[in-house]
Amino acid sequence: MILAKTINLYSQIDARILRYPDVSGSHITFTYACDIWIVENTGGVANRLSSPKGEEQYARFSPDGSRIAYTGNYNGNADVYIINTMGGYPERLTYHPGNDRVVGWHPDGCKVLFASSRESGNQRYSQFYVMASGYALPEKLPIPYGETGSYSPDGKMIAYTPSASEMLTWKRYQGGRAGDIWLLNLKNLEAENITNNEVVDGYPMWHINKLYFLSNRGPENKQNIWAYEMDAKSMS
Repeated sequence: MILAKTINLYSQIDARILRYPDVSGSHITFTYACDIWIVENTGGVANRLSSPKGEEQYARFSPDGSRIAYTGNYNGNADVYIINTMGGYPERLTYHPGNDRVVGWHPDGCKVLFASSRESGNQRYSQFYVMASGYALPEKLPIPYGETGSYSPDGKMIAYTPSASEMLTWKRYQGGRAGDIWLLNLKNLEAENITNNEVVDGYPMWHINKLYFLSNRGPENKQNIWAYEMDAKSMS
């Protein structure tokens, strides 16, 4: 009887493992037990930033590290929220019944980039939006399909994946949903597939003139971190 009660107790705690990490110049944030936590990047005791009923995911630091945008699911719907890294009451940005998933920040530090299926009809794919805090409405980016992405440091370009299969349990997948990294010039709206292969490439992250991403390319087809160096022409 004691064993049965113990199993029942732990089956109600959705702790899982540490997930969705992000790093600023001084701290690391992550999801654990459905809440947002933060810890100094030198180590130490992690502090919980959120504790409401519901799940928080996809925490992303603002460029200056002072705020964290995340997706919170509190009433059966996923929306975008912002909270100060020192704690406090979160600010809710989106109120649409469609699910809104935080992707990152615009380099200006004011607008949050998120993916949503709110206008995709059958809601089988997502599109990108940016939204600032306050009472502004979200701005839809001129990208037909978008799942993961990252702005260039100057905000003139965005690297993104039209589809995402990284979270699926398909090892060494090379089918039609295998993601590629696309590069869009937001000034002239020219787009280019910069990976263009049969393996899964995803989660682009821009740093200075290099684009880092996950890929299972290579002879062993194991997922690892790869880098794509941008030339001066691509960055113009």
